[in-house]
Amino acid sequence: MQPSNHIPTHIAVIMDGNRRWARVHGLPILEGHRKVANDVLEPLIEHAATRGVKYMTFWAFSTENWNRAETEVRGIMMIFRHVIKKRWARLHEKGVRIRVIGDLAKFPADIQKSLNDVIEQTTNNTTITAVFALNYGGRDEILRAIETWRANPKSQIPISKLTQEEFSNFLDSKGIPDPELIIRTGGEQRLSGFLLWQSEYSELYFPTWFMPEFTPEKLDEAIGEYQQRKRRFGK
Repeated sequence: MQPSNHIPTHIAVIMDGNRRWARVHGLPILEGHRKVANDVLEPLIEHAATRGVKYMTFWAFSTENWNRAETEVRGIMMIFRHVIKKRWARLHEKGVRIRVIGDLAKFPADIQKSLNDVIEQTTNNTTITAVFALNYGGRDEILRAIETWRANPKSQIPISKLTQEEFSNFLDSKGIPDPELIIRTGGEQRLSGFLLWQSEYSELYFPTWFMPEFTPEKLDEAIGEYQQRKRRFGK
């Protein structure tokens, strides 16, 4: 049994409810996304670092999100540009390392370049690692990992002898520990393909409040709930 004061090394968040929050408040849909980008993410990452969390992953854009209305997708791209230029620069000043998982090839070229630049710029930061899942889907990640393994000329391991540890090195999350706690905001109780490989023994927390309402105090509540769980790992 874990100690009652154990802090998870890695917390992952399925950011759900932005649009519902905007509707409840009589606002345009994009205002929910903007609220999270401007007011929610930075305080959460900072607070997680003070609590001793080493990695925090945010599912910001799924492979299915491209199917939303063109105006919404275009607006989200504009928010991404603002976040990368302004908000992530602030995180860099605070020692936050930025990593991205997902297939970035579908994003506009300027966003791809900005993402690669900030990843490189923050690579030596050590306060906490903030991971953003962009154009990410769990099945898509696994399929791309298989393609990467097949294309790797140094890989002489027959697939029948490929271990879980070795396969993990072909995933987007290489070097990132599996999340001990996954939080999905907005009340839905499913993972929707998020971190399919990595979530094998993750504890799941499904609060009813929306992502724009996610405060540092609510993060403390989630950690407190996690500390009450008994993790048996199949034993």
